[in-house]
Amino acid sequence: MAKTCYYQENELSQIVYIFIFTTTSIECIIGVIANGFIMAIKAAEWVRNKAVNTSGRILFFLSASRIALQSCVMIGTVLNSAFPNLYNHNVLYGIFKIIYMFLNYCSLWFAAWLSFFYFVKIADFSNPLFLKLKWRISRWMSWLLWLSVFISMGFSVLIVKEHTELYCSNAFSISSSNSTDKKYLTKANVVNMVLLYNLGIFLPLIMFILTATLLIASLRRHALHMESNATGSRDPSMQAHMGAIKAISYFLVLYIFNAVALFLYMSNIFDTNSPWNILCTVILTAYPAGHSVLLIFDNPGLRRAWKKLQHRVHLYLKEQTQ
Repeated sequence: MAKTCYYQENELSQIVYIFIFTTTSIECIIGVIANGFIMAIKAAEWVRNKAVNTSGRILFFLSASRIALQSCVMIGTVLNSAFPNLYNHNVLYGIFKIIYMFLNYCSLWFAAWLSFFYFVKIADFSNPLFLKLKWRISRWMSWLLWLSVFISMGFSVLIVKEHTELYCSNAFSISSSNSTDKKYLTKANVVNMVLLYNLGIFLPLIMFILTATLLIASLRRHALHMESNATGSRDPSMQAHMGAIKAISYFLVLYIFNAVALFLYMSNIFDTNSPWNILCTVILTAYPAGHSVLLIFDNPGLRRAWKKLQHRVHLYLKEQTQ
């Protein structure tokens, strides 16, 4: 008979649960709308032109993974509240865990590749290897995106396996005479999980930090060069550079917060009812929404499309009220 494991230590108070449910629901709705808009724009461009540029392809993959991720969060939240015994059964819980980790890893990787692509295309370095990469990155990106999907799947399956062994090992309810072997098993599983978490999160995190930092440094150096030539801070090109630096800095901060929150949340360092665990949950649902909203307002094409959509919605509502 399959063994059932229950991962929740104790139930949250009703007020705290309502707060979490309301906050995550609002964040997920905003995220689905923002990512759905990006995905629809890029899909329409893909169909209309029979092709889409590399950045648009990355944005399409990123938005699709985030829509799936936040839909998974909402479904899991509803099932956990309506059918807690069914949701916390080890089979269903394991399935949701695999999907959740897979989509999180995909989101991390796709965002990292977007940062990497912008760095290669925008940064100004004279290194021969960098120049060679600048010419070939568009050709390689499709393969890199699919490689990220397979890497994400591998890490999520391995992590769920270790997670299930750890929390189904009865390590916390054994007699003292038999505790040595069980404690050894638990420590071994914890070490394995930490290593897998670090690898799964650490690789795209380092790539994002390095590329974003180098891109900021390159843009900053160019901006200082323009300023030394008395171009002026009100020059459109200068303003564009400073705006890009600010946007990339915001992306970098959001990405780091999300990666740290994911590691802490999935490592079960905090109790289920801990304020820190709740904070991690809020950050994990806020990041896909916040980052996507910033992408819309930072990308000229997406920003124009969003304004057109707002105008059409305004005209439609105006017609309906007349």
